Amino acid sequence: MSTVYITGAGVSAESGIPTFRGQDGFWTVGSINYTPQEMATRDMYINAPDEFLLWYFRRFAAYRNVMPNDVHHWLSDKRLITQNIDGLDGKAGNPDYIPIHGRLDKVTMLHQQGELVPLLDAPWEQVVEACLDLEDDQAVKSALLDAFRISKISLIPEMGHSLKPFVLLFDEYYTDLYRMGEAEDWMSTATRFVFMGTSFSVNITNIALRAAIMTGAEIDVVDPSPIDLNIDRVTYHAMSAAEFIAKT
Repeated sequence: MSTVYITGAGVSAESGIPTFRGQDGFWTVGSINYTPQEMATRDMYINAPDEFLLWYFRRFAAYRNVMPNDVHHWLSDKRLITQNIDGLDGKAGNPDYIPIHGRLDKVTMLHQQGELVPLLDAPWEQVVEACLDLEDDQAVKSALLDAFRISKISLIPEMGHSLKPFVLLFDEYYTDLYRMGEAEDWMSTATRFVFMGTSFSVNITNIALRAAIMTGAEIDVVDPSPIDLNIDRVTYHAMSAAEFIAKT
């Protein structure tokens, strides 16, 4: 049986990373002036890069040193597509997992969507080292603009020069830079899909469900409070991912 595992934020919760739509979730907290749905956009990066980078740094880079949990290690030899950008599956040793929404530890030069460009190491430590007080928003913004090669005068990111976090934003689309073609190949040949810790509120889960329906693949949903998908052939496991792997 060819199984594809598709994971969401619930898998990383046991490592101490907040989920997105729970009470402590990333999307429930915005900046002073903007909602998370406004912040996590390419438009915000282009037009207010200092606000965007500060928000991103506060909510994501703070978890750059978190370590994987037992579920990540269990998945380390599985065919895995993850919505998570935390990189914990790579830390756990999965050599070929697909981080379909990007990776916290990588950036790219600003480019037109659809282009294949190199992934570069994210300069988070450079930002930390440049700030005497990480609670000083203005100092952190200044360090972020320097690290991401954005002019403090114009506040306009430059194509082919400025850096952008390697993360798929709300107003962007899946491309082969995010290995979408590979993900589609995996899904087209899978005979079983296992969804773990996901709220089914992002596009990749909808794409995977359509693929499973078209091919007649088995579908397993692992979640403490699983959503009823109203689809035949679904087996629901009302438990955490950690409980699921302990019983498998």
